[in-house]
Amino acid sequence: MLLLPFYLHSNPKQPDIVVILADDIGIGDISYYTDVVLKQKPVLRTANIDALAYQGVWINDAHSATALCAPTRYAVMTGNNNYRSESPWGVWGSFQKNAISTSSHTLGNVTQKAGYRTGFIGKWHLGGDFMRTDGTGIFRGSDEGFIPEVDLSTMVAGGPNDIGFDYSFMLPDGIQGPLYLAYENQRWAPLSDSSKIIHVNQETAPSLSTISDKGDGMGDSAWDTRKIGDLLSKKAVAFIEEQPKEQPLFLYYASPMAHLPHIPPEYFDGEKVAGTMPSVHLDMIHELDLQVKRIVSSLKEAGRYENTLIIFTSDNGGLTYRVPGTLEAGHRPSGEYRGSKNSAYEGGHRVPFIVSWPKVLKSGMSLTSPVLVQDILATIAAAAGTPLDSIAAPDSKNLLPLLSNESWQARDFMMLQGGSKNELIYREGDWKLIIQSDHQISKFEPIALFNLGSNRQERETKNLLKFSKHQDRITEMLKRYKQIRLSGVTTVNSNH
Repeated sequence: MLLLPFYLHSNPKQPDIVVILADDIGIGDISYYTDVVLKQKPVLRTANIDALAYQGVWINDAHSATALCAPTRYAVMTGNNNYRSESPWGVWGSFQKNAISTSSHTLGNVTQKAGYRTGFIGKWHLGGDFMRTDGTGIFRGSDEGFIPEVDLSTMVAGGPNDIGFDYSFMLPDGIQGPLYLAYENQRWAPLSDSSKIIHVNQETAPSLSTISDKGDGMGDSAWDTRKIGDLLSKKAVAFIEEQPKEQPLFLYYASPMAHLPHIPPEYFDGEKVAGTMPSVHLDMIHELDLQVKRIVSSLKEAGRYENTLIIFTSDNGGLTYRVPGTLEAGHRPSGEYRGSKNSAYEGGHRVPFIVSWPKVLKSGMSLTSPVLVQDILATIAAAAGTPLDSIAAPDSKNLLPLLSNESWQARDFMMLQGGSKNELIYREGDWKLIIQSDHQISKFEPIALFNLGSNRQERETKNLLKFSKHQDRITEMLKRYKQIRLSGVTTVNSNH
């Protein structure tokens, strides 16, 4: 007799699916981790995100694909390791070509093909195609400064609607810009009735803090960073409310919180935000928690919540720099781990990962199996009833058996990336090798070996790189990393 997976036995109706990708949120930014794992009192309580963990599953060994935003967003969307991309270190410019082709499997098209109405709302950061104003072709160039030669009214290709999303409301670069613009279904969405596309600079910005370290650029004359979280989460609620009950929905909500610049709103749904925490950075995390509350509440009001699979995670580790008042207050964005965003150490890529599905999953579970954000693709495909094989999703592992305590084979290894210093990371069990590379990925030089079982904090005094008894291990791990990467083989186990 053919045995069906648990989620097809117990849930014949396709679930609604919501993926929430936060921005620059470390494992220590979620108070569930501080309370339950560290057993300490948190500085900031993320009550609504915590509720998802208490009602579902917390995974304590989860990792973003890289320690930076843009390359991880490619990996989340496609389920692929970054070395399968034409731009393995990330697509950073608004006018760069999107590395995701229309033939790729994506979060949008695997659910769309399963009959879902699909929506992308939030930070894009995957590039796209805009025409030159003189009609001579696609503009490729810097997105900084005044650029009148680009027609910013429409993203003609390379956007969410081209890769499986029926509806999109997106910011090309989140709140950090440039561009400081919003697009609905890839057409410019004015933020006010009097909006114009202008050069957002020191003279025109509502405040100098609006212009992040990414620079000035083209934007909406009504751009106000304080209002963006409210705008995006209202669009998410509207997407949920507008869906017919008989059709399942898939929402990918990519919040730009808590990325710089840190300009919190005064209030959010009547709750005071600005000035309520020891730092504006923590105010932004507070706002993110309220965005999650708003989305979950809309699912409940629509009668969809019980049969909604919700995944909450982050694009990289948390911020420990340019956040005055955060560390001084005792808040640790990386929890007990070394490093933070942009670091090859655990704090750079170890992220919160919460899965909630009230109708199906047992509540209050905490798991320690290693998982990657790439695993989201295969997981939601299986939940939607259209599981992917290792050819279609070579790096994405279906997590539903793990979540249901069924037979599960953990990953044998993980292939990760650091940040702007071009580090590569290879992990087997507790062993973690950090490899120095270059932008062309022509260099493979081991620079650190840690055993996370005995040295979870990656103390430099226990860097085993120079120990003679570990030289064979380093040689073999480096050899396996290069073989796996260069051969292009699947990186998931056979029970995928």
